[in-house]
Amino acid sequence: MSGVGLEGQVAVVTGAARGVGEALARKLSARGARVALVGLEAEELKDVASRLHTDCAHWYADVTDHEAMARVAGEVKEWFGKVDIVVANAGVAAGGPFLGSDPVAWRRVIEVNLVGGAVTARAFLPVLIESRGYFLQIASLAAIVPAPMMTAYCASKSGAEAFAHSLRAEVRHKGVRVGVGYLSWTDTDMVRGADEDEVMREMRQGLPWPANKTYPLGPAAERVVSGIERRSAHVYAQWWLRGTRSVRACLPGLVATVGSRRMRAVEPRLGGVARGLLGVGGAADEQGRARRN
Repeated sequence: MSGVGLEGQVAVVTGAARGVGEALARKLSARGARVALVGLEAEELKDVASRLHTDCAHWYADVTDHEAMARVAGEVKEWFGKVDIVVANAGVAAGGPFLGSDPVAWRRVIEVNLVGGAVTARAFLPVLIESRGYFLQIASLAAIVPAPMMTAYCASKSGAEAFAHSLRAEVRHKGVRVGVGYLSWTDTDMVRGADEDEVMREMRQGLPWPANKTYPLGPAAERVVSGIERRSAHVYAQWWLRGTRSVRACLPGLVATVGSRRMRAVEPRLGGVARGLLGVGGAADEQGRARRN
């Protein structure tokens, strides 16, 4: 589809306090969109909002909470009068071998990345149908290439991708477009948090080129926003990700072979791998849940 322009459009971004969400909010605003920021870090959301170029507002909410997100959707519609774009970006990650993983952290990754995207869609689809808008589910290279030490993250992103593909068929005749956004390792707090662990860093750097690199956030967000402008079904934050579509069927077997060798090599050091959620965003999620409980 040709670009429809973002001037005056109302865009909702979840997980907007930092990382990819913050970068998308800034770039959407720079292109003239009015932005609703949603997340768990109230002060950080307020700071992001203060630096945007256009009319914006922020909401504190957990994307896994049906009632909270339904309330946010209603308030966003009341505040801006409409909603044209929703980006389900909120996400967390946990690393380490599955057998020794923290079951609470493992489940939380699934809840935020998969269930949270579905809760976001359920809350905002009625207003997107009104505007004949666009829903973008942020997935990952992890949806295409399953990797050892990332079972929860890969499962959640694969599920989020499948959810969005299924939803696309359900709502297209209602005028709503649905896209999936794919990002490789991008320079965010989450990736830096993973790299703080020596074993996790070695596993990532041992991936085949170009999947072993960390990519700058700015150009990645720019590509995603261009995809939003086009209402694309598939949005690739790094140029080479588009090429994975043609070889996707071969990748799980390749990763299983290469990953098995690397797992044997790092086996003696697995006991020291962190078990909780990764990065500053992961810590904020844990703190938010502790306050609510």
